[in-house]
Amino acid sequence: MSHFAKTRYAGPLLAVLLLQGCAGWSSWEDGKKKRDVGPVVPERMPGPQEYVVQRGDTVFGIAFRNSLDYRELARWNDIGGDYLIRPGQILRLRPPRGPAVAVARPQQRFQTDQMQSRPIEDASTAGAQAVTADTPPPAVAPPPPPPPKPVDQVGGYSWGWPVNGAAVVRGFGQQGSKGVDFSGVVGQPVLAAAPGRVVYSGNALKGYGELVIIKHDDVYLSAYGYNRTRYVKEGDIVTAGQPIAEMGLGPENKPLLHFEIREKGQPISPAQKLPARVRAP
Repeated sequence: MSHFAKTRYAGPLLAVLLLQGCAGWSSWEDGKKKRDVGPVVPERMPGPQEYVVQRGDTVFGIAFRNSLDYRELARWNDIGGDYLIRPGQILRLRPPRGPAVAVARPQQRFQTDQMQSRPIEDASTAGAQAVTADTPPPAVAPPPPPPPKPVDQVGGYSWGWPVNGAAVVRGFGQQGSKGVDFSGVVGQPVLAAAPGRVVYSGNALKGYGELVIIKHDDVYLSAYGYNRTRYVKEGDIVTAGQPIAEMGLGPENKPLLHFEIREKGQPISPAQKLPARVRAP
């Protein structure tokens, strides 16, 4: 066979081999993807007050869904400051039970032992020691600290309207609502009610549609549900009044924004924080 013929047949043969190799990689990738989207296997059988972490879950999202403080949820489950969790992990949703045992500090025990073993001095000796030049002056108790300021004052921010020109169609507590529902126009901007950091942006929380949650400080979170489009992602820093999403359709297929404020994980009436001129009922 001539060199030209060898070259002529070698090209198609090489192409076939490459296609076969690509097909193998594609099958492996497909198989990997299928394994990734399969059911999450819990690390053990969960109890009645425990939760199996699913793909896409975050500590903030789980805490929000169960009306918990995310810091307490992390502490109960020995989760570090990075708040990393893994699919299949079992999280307790209640504090661990156990008897509270008061243990005296070693320093306190040492001081107590010294006091018990120290001989009792008479009043004259004690008075003489009190006026000795080498005796340090008695310690003066520091003044009591001032009462803590409200957290929003400490943070230096104020709350604002999450959507402009919208009417309240359901108030806090009505029909079991944990927030306030606003009507409006599909696509109109949804605004951050206060500055903070986005800790959740997704649709894995059932009953909220496309949801954004903002952490404002160690006490307050705000949530914005039923969006058509989300502008922000987890970790983004937002300012008060910044557009973070577009209003979408609620469960009744009407334009709707569901807005919540959580204080240490518990829903509170947004009327406690919104400006007086636009307070919600």
